[in-house]
Amino acid sequence: MLGVFDSRAESFTRFHDSRFTSHDSLSRIGVQLYTVRNAMRENVERTIEQVARIGYKEVEFAGYFGRTAQQIRALLDANGLTAPSAHSADMTSVRTRFAQVLEDANIVGHKYVLCASLPRMERTVDGFKSLAAQFNQAGEIAAKSGVRFGFHNHDEVFGPLGDTTAYDILLSETDPKLVTMQLDLFWMVKGGKDPLAYFAKYPGRFSSVHVKDMAAGGAMVDVGAGQIPFAKYFAQSKKAGIQHYFVEHDEPADPFASIAASYKHLAALNF
Repeated sequence: MLGVFDSRAESFTRFHDSRFTSHDSLSRIGVQLYTVRNAMRENVERTIEQVARIGYKEVEFAGYFGRTAQQIRALLDANGLTAPSAHSADMTSVRTRFAQVLEDANIVGHKYVLCASLPRMERTVDGFKSLAAQFNQAGEIAAKSGVRFGFHNHDEVFGPLGDTTAYDILLSETDPKLVTMQLDLFWMVKGGKDPLAYFAKYPGRFSSVHVKDMAAGGAMVDVGAGQIPFAKYFAQSKKAGIQHYFVEHDEPADPFASIAASYKHLAALNF
């Protein structure tokens, strides 16, 4: 995945991976469509076309906005896009309609279905352990459909919970073969934790990341306009297990200008 240059032997060894160029930069950049959700509500087809014109090759869904899985797949194909993952597996969906979630995933082409929110009443030590067990069950069911189940974090899972955190409970109590993690770098940093420490402690667990930046005061900003050291994190992609990189901004003033600026920064980023 990442190249290693040995000047003494004057040799270059590269772990082949289509996501990287020979300069250790991202060749396929994705965007979480929540960033352009208002445009998606107005016109899904036009929004997807605009995203593709910016240069994105991958998108991540947070709802299909009234379109069928078949319509979404046709739209992606027409615009040269893939959708490796979707935030379609909240616990209500897992508990009540998971078969449909997985069927849609196979039609659209999602490799991952992710839970991005947890019931507030279950956010206790015992609750998170129970959720981890349910994650394992969901992961086992998803695997039978050729899909991986995973969890997307926000900052609330990094607060102290006894002598640990909710995130550590979920990581330690889930089977790596069944449950993957999508690491939101902004929310981990906002929660006071170091992504590199988690890459070292839980290698290979993080199949994708959300890429959004943080200003000095803690506000969310376009990628490249803040202080998060993405190059340092991405240099550890092989250790972390990162396969996909999704730009996101929760409340951009101009969503398309935001995702264009973020794409431009990431496309030029070397690490």
